[in-house]
Amino acid sequence: MHKADLKTYFNNHSSIGADMYNMLTDLFPINRSITGEGVRETLNYIKRFVPELSIHSIPTGSTVFDWKIPKEWIIRSAYIEDKSGKKILDIKENNLHLVGYSIPIDKWMSLKELNKFLHSLPDQPDAIPYITSYYEARWGFCLTELQRKRLKDIDYHVVIDSELKSGVLNYADIVIPGRSKKEVMLSTYICHPSMANNELSGPVVATMLIKWLLSLKNRFYTYRVIFIPETIGSIAYLSEHLEHLKDYVVAGYNISCVGDDKSFSFLPSRDGKTLSDRAALHALKYIDPNFKTYTWLDRGSDERQYCAPGIDLPISSIMRSKYGEYPEYHTSLDDLSFVTAGGLLGGFEAIQKAIKIIERNKVYKTRIKCEPQLGRRGLYPTLSIKKQTEHVKIMMDFLSYCDGKSDLLAISELIEQEFETIVPFVERLLNYSIIEELVDE
Repeated sequence: MHKADLKTYFNNHSSIGADMYNMLTDLFPINRSITGEGVRETLNYIKRFVPELSIHSIPTGSTVFDWKIPKEWIIRSAYIEDKSGKKILDIKENNLHLVGYSIPIDKWMSLKELNKFLHSLPDQPDAIPYITSYYEARWGFCLTELQRKRLKDIDYHVVIDSELKSGVLNYADIVIPGRSKKEVMLSTYICHPSMANNELSGPVVATMLIKWLLSLKNRFYTYRVIFIPETIGSIAYLSEHLEHLKDYVVAGYNISCVGDDKSFSFLPSRDGKTLSDRAALHALKYIDPNFKTYTWLDRGSDERQYCAPGIDLPISSIMRSKYGEYPEYHTSLDDLSFVTAGGLLGGFEAIQKAIKIIERNKVYKTRIKCEPQLGRRGLYPTLSIKKQTEHVKIMMDFLSYCDGKSDLLAISELIEQEFETIVPFVERLLNYSIIEELVDE
C-alpha cells in the first residue's frame, strides 16, 4: 500500500477489521508448527503486507539458553483407513487431526491398539483437540469424541508420512526507528495450525499495527515487532538479543487471543507496575469497564520468557478471551466462526490505544512559580464565576500535579481523566511556555 493511501486506509476502520479477517482466512489452512514449511509460508505471506520484514533462521541443534533448537518437522500426509481404503481420518480434512511433530508410521493395527494413540474430548464431543509432542518422539491422531464412538472394531491402516531432519527454526522481525533509541516491543507467535483466536488473531493484528506504526510521521520510540514460534521462539530470540533488549526495551505486549468479540482481558507483567501494565489498564478502563484482570499466576504464553528472572522485560498482554479460559481454546472450535472482523478491530484498537499512551506519555514541569496567570493568555475566564468550567478544572488539576515527578499517565489517573482528554491541554500549555517537557531520550 502506498503511503499516500495510508491516511484514507486508517480512517476507514471497518476496512481494517475486514482486511484482518481476510488475512486470517488466508492463513487458516496452513499447517504450522514450531518449525517447517508452514512457518515459512506464514511469514512469507505476512511479508507481502510488510516488505520491510526480515526473516531469519537458526540451525537445528543450536543452544539457546537451557534449550536446543529441535529438528525440522516435515509432514507430507497422514491418515487412517479401513480395508476398503475409506479414509477414517485425514490431515487433509483438518490438520488438527495429527499430533504435532508425529514420527512416521505405516502399520495395520486393531482398534484396541489404535485407541492408545487417539485423542478426543469426552466433555466436548464435537471438538478435535490440539495436541503436540515437540520434544518426545511419538505419534498420534486427534478426533472428535463422536468420531471415536463411530469407529468399528476392525483393523485399521495407519499412515504418517513425516520426517524429522536437521533444518532451521524460522522467525521474523522488523525494527521501526523513532527519535529515541528506547524501544517498545510487540511479540506474537506463528506456530499453531488452524486456530483462529489463539493463533492467527495475533499475527494479523500485529501486521496491522506495523502498518499503522510505519504511517506515523514523528515516532518518539523505536518499535520492534517479532513473529516467532511460541516458547522455543521467544527463548531463541532472547538468546540472540537479550543484552540489547534489556538496555532499550521500556514497554511492550505479547499479542495473542485478540480476535473474538467478547470482553477484554489483561495479564500483567511479572513486575505488574511497568509502563506496559499502566498503559494497558488505563486504556482498557475506558474501552471496556468490565474487562477481566488476571494475575501473573495465570500466565501461559511468551510472557513467561520475557518476564522470567534474569530477563525482566516489561511485557504484558491485552487480550479478548484469554487463552485457556474459553472452551474453544486449543480445539477445532476455535475456527473462523469464533473470530469476527469487529473483534479483530477491537483487539487492534485496544493495543493501538495503549501504544498511543506509551508514545505520548512524558514528564512535564511547570515553569512558573505559583499559579500562572492563565487569563491574559486566553486560557482562563477573566470574569469571576461561581464554578469553573469542566475544561478549566481539568487544566488546573493537571497543573497542580505538574511537578516534574509524575508522568502524564500518572496525572491522568490522579485527576480521574482519560489520557487522551489531557493531551490537548498539555499542548496548549506547552505552546504558551507555561510547562516544559523533561526529555529522556
